[in-house]
Amino acid sequence: MYRKIIDYLEKWKESEHRKPLLLQGARQVGKTYSILEFGRTHYENVAYFNFETNPKLNESFEESISPDYLLPLLSHIAGQTIVKEKTLIVFDEVQLCERALTSLKYFCEDAPEYHIIMAGSLLGVAVNRARFSFPVGKVDMKTLYPMDMEEFMIALGENALAEQIRESFRTDTPLPAALHDAAMQIYRKYLIVGGMPECVMQYVGTGDYILVRHTQDTILSSYLNDMSKYNNLNEIKKTRLAYDSITVQLSKKNTRFQYKLIKKGGRAAEFENAIEWLCLSGIVSRVFRAEQIRKPLENYRDIDAFKIYVSDLGLLIAKKDIAANDILYMVEELNDFKGGMAENYVNTQLAINGYQTFYWESERGAEIDFVIQRDGELIPVEVKSADNTKAKSLKIYMDTYKPAYAIKLSARNFSFENRKKTVPLYAAFCI
Repeated sequence: MYRKIIDYLEKWKESEHRKPLLLQGARQVGKTYSILEFGRTHYENVAYFNFETNPKLNESFEESISPDYLLPLLSHIAGQTIVKEKTLIVFDEVQLCERALTSLKYFCEDAPEYHIIMAGSLLGVAVNRARFSFPVGKVDMKTLYPMDMEEFMIALGENALAEQIRESFRTDTPLPAALHDAAMQIYRKYLIVGGMPECVMQYVGTGDYILVRHTQDTILSSYLNDMSKYNNLNEIKKTRLAYDSITVQLSKKNTRFQYKLIKKGGRAAEFENAIEWLCLSGIVSRVFRAEQIRKPLENYRDIDAFKIYVSDLGLLIAKKDIAANDILYMVEELNDFKGGMAENYVNTQLAINGYQTFYWESERGAEIDFVIQRDGELIPVEVKSADNTKAKSLKIYMDTYKPAYAIKLSARNFSFENRKKTVPLYAAFCI
């Protein structure tokens, strides 16, 4: 399956300033598959080491972490010669070996001609709680997310439609009605299947939503296991409670996260570590309120006001046990959840494209779902789940801050009028 990360890896391989690469991301997003596929097609051989399936590997890094010591040893373990420039060295689940992470500093300084990619599912957690110094400035870092809407379309064989969507986005020209309807239908399928590569592969191969749901439940179970394995005993229950609450809070009219909804009397002091763990693991992401619309937005974030979205739409739907047909036909019973679901979807697409998202709220309660910096401009992004695009909050924001333009995502076809760029939900990947 086509993954955009391969384009990034190709540029990394050819870069004069290449450093060892740290590829992070939540479990099951396709890190190992993408790296091995890249290695198979771009190198003469791949030396693959997995610290989870081979715990004894850790012992190799105890004596020394200098490249001169490690390379002959790793060649012996792999049963193949590691050749500079021609072999891709892959360390998988590297969060389980702190010394291996530290060794990147010495590979960068003393053996830059060797190509190394390290992958980890809980790197954020490991680095945050580590006893060692992280090799800052000695590694390239990249986060891999689930497949976006465009990758999903390509997996379904809809390459031509994806191209037309990009062209319509660029020119603000409506798609023909039949194509618009077809793309909206694919968008709903994406909400059900999500972007986990195994789920996408199963859906493409079978079209069976029940089989996909079984795989999603398995992935959710692995997340719960991680909470138990890589968390201290006191935090496990709180982390699970917080995770369960996130999906419930997305059904509220106001999707701002509230600790008191985790449990009666819940407070930040009790649950902030649990929220931090979920964010560091890549399972969820946090969007803070911007107190002022000024550059850089990061300087004006309100650390006490935020929303939390899950990393994959399919897992969100599975967690809430919503039937596939209810999403395909957008039944009325889902009305309370449609807004939060559409917001979550858009945030995922924006995160995949590298945006840091914020939201805005006026003193009188007007709210903009997202504010992003795009081409040097601060742009408001309004999200509607249907084609009802009346947006009083957007008017208030535009009157107040006079942005170059605004983006309105909804079920409506492409258009541009009154400095508002209307974009169908399925085209969020174009932003």
